[in-house]
Amino acid sequence: MKKEFERFRNAINGLILFFRSEPHARFHLFALVVVVAAGFYFDISAYEWLAVILASGLVITAEALNTSIEKLGDFIHKEKHDDMRIVKDIAAGAVLFSALVAMAVACIIFIPKIF
Repeated sequence: MKKEFERFRNAINGLILFFRSEPHARFHLFALVVVVAAGFYFDISAYEWLAVILASGLVITAEALNTSIEKLGDFIHKEKHDDMRIVKDIAAGAVLFSALVAMAVACIIFIPKIF
């Protein structure tokens, strides 16, 4: 049981490092706070909350994985490397795609409530 608590503590530490050190992570966290505030303001339904939570989780997870890939790539190849650039670009593309999905979810939920 002690090892499980240690692993959990390491994961929490990883999240703290992620949000403290990565400007994009803080941007996504800020966007999440805005969307959650809007959700309370517009009194969105349980299913809408589910969509918001899943979309937000997707974006933050993608950003964390992208950050990990970028840091690992920088560790492996100190100098620029074409293959590593492709890996990093694909990981960044995953973040972009997840953010676009989250924006679509937000538009579907909030635009009808605003207008």
